[in-house]
Amino acid sequence: MSTFLGMPAQHAPRGVGGLRGDESFPQAAKAALGDTQLRANIGRATRTIREKRAAVVDEVPDWEELRLAGEQLKAATMANLDEHLRTLEEAVTRQGGVVHWARDANEANAIIADLILATGEREVVKVKSMVTQEIGLNEALEAHGITATETDLAELIVQLGHDKPSHILVPAIHRNRAEVREIFLREMPGVSADLTDDPRELAMAARTHLRQKFLTAKVAVSGANFAVADSGTLLVVESEGNGRMCLTLPETLITVMGIEKVVPTWQDLEVFLQLLPRSSTGERMNPYTSAWTGVTPGDGPQAFHLVLLDNGRTATLGDHVGRSVLHCIKCSACMNVCPVYERTGGHAYGSVYPGPIGAVLTPQLTGIEDNASLPFASSLCGACFDACPVRIDIPSLLVHLRERHTEEQARERRLPTAEAAALALVAWVMRSPGRFRAAETASRVVRPFARRGRFRSLPFPLSAWTTSRDAPAPPPETFREWWERTRED
Repeated sequence: MSTFLGMPAQHAPRGVGGLRGDESFPQAAKAALGDTQLRANIGRATRTIREKRAAVVDEVPDWEELRLAGEQLKAATMANLDEHLRTLEEAVTRQGGVVHWARDANEANAIIADLILATGEREVVKVKSMVTQEIGLNEALEAHGITATETDLAELIVQLGHDKPSHILVPAIHRNRAEVREIFLREMPGVSADLTDDPRELAMAARTHLRQKFLTAKVAVSGANFAVADSGTLLVVESEGNGRMCLTLPETLITVMGIEKVVPTWQDLEVFLQLLPRSSTGERMNPYTSAWTGVTPGDGPQAFHLVLLDNGRTATLGDHVGRSVLHCIKCSACMNVCPVYERTGGHAYGSVYPGPIGAVLTPQLTGIEDNASLPFASSLCGACFDACPVRIDIPSLLVHLRERHTEEQARERRLPTAEAAALALVAWVMRSPGRFRAAETASRVVRPFARRGRFRSLPFPLSAWTTSRDAPAPPPETFREWWERTRED
């Protein structure tokens, strides 16, 4: 698909917002592995979330049928996304809202800044939103003299700590409560010096700090978990209630939404509102599910703007294999089961979307070569697919993106790399049964040099493998030989 609703299919610009060009996941991951406190914080949190999720999922007898329904609904929606977005625009406009289309992060930030400046305000409150992190909205607003206050507790911790989110659902997962206390004492005005690290005390301190913001803010910026095309309704699901304060108290509400978040009808939400809370927070339902449709005189915001963001999504939609990444409902279940994420944390991924989903989403939004190492940040164990509530086959997508990267590198180089030459030789050997049999036989020459069936060190260039893992010794008997020896005539 080369165009979408008249917009060129293009990737998100490199280095904008949370989609920073990644060239060093291995180095960042190595540094994270050396941080024992970080690993302890993330390990403890992900284990807790996994256990809660497992308990509530086991209660649902038709969980696998729900997953299949979610997958099919998303696939059908993506196949007709242009029609659903036009329907959504018409419905929002009919209900008194204004729809804006943004090709990329720069265009979205400019639209939002202009809308805020037109109100005469210089302070806004925000509902937790991954897409505003993606486009770097807070930094863009700051350049226009506008202060944005995060109202989600975890996002507030990250903001006050001058930090970056490291998890889709729990942005401050890398912090423990003692660290949160230190941040509040240092950065939050009016906090008592007697503040302890008791979770309730920390939450009450944040509540007191935010209450004045809620009561005085005239403009709010939100994300959206879903948008219902046929009615023009937007929904945000959250656990604290701060989102509802942002969505109802200000005079102007600006919602920023990736174009993939649309669902055709209210009935479709029946599936997703069962899948999302169980997969994300391990709850049977979200404590707060807020829905709003346009503008209602005398009730809630009196001006509503919806910014529909592409930022590489159309280009992703054009890949018939990679497009399934747009099915993601941002639940974070894949991150909580990922052995790589649990040990490295989210910052190592260099993007606002970390973990398995980030490893396949970010490269597609920005272009593979701008985040070339992310598809390799996985063991391909498959736990992410088992956990995904809409059955995104992340392992297959990782392999697909690795293949695209390899092909791109081959086109750009006149001479193949040593790795490419070695793999070409392996492919040549494996294309012929005779050559493959000869290679199996020849490999036994090195078997006597192995210790306990493994090689712990090999000469260059094979040392690149054994510096971080052992290499198994060739077996004493090949499968072909075993088959010929044991099969019955």
